Amino acid sequence: MAYATTNPPQLIVPGMGGGLALWAYASTDVHTDVDATGYFTDGAALGMRVNDTVIVTKTDATIGATIHTVTTVTAGGAATVAAAILA
Repeated sequence: MAYATTNPPQLIVPGMGGGLALWAYASTDVHTDVDATGYFTDGAALGMRVNDTVIVTKTDATIGATIHTVTTVTAGGAATVAAAILA
């Protein structure tokens, strides 16, 4: 599936003093789709920055949540995330 700007990620905790932000995103897309390059086509406009955290909740029959990190925000405005490694 594809990202729709009508269902953007929501800023939960803004980065303060240049710190990192926490976002929440709910969709029927599997986390590997959300990890696609430039998935959040309006990420820069929303204020997403590299190293921000995004909690992705899958909302269909296989409900679950994954944690992702913003890895790039392009000059064109798209943001890419990758599944976070929790150690």
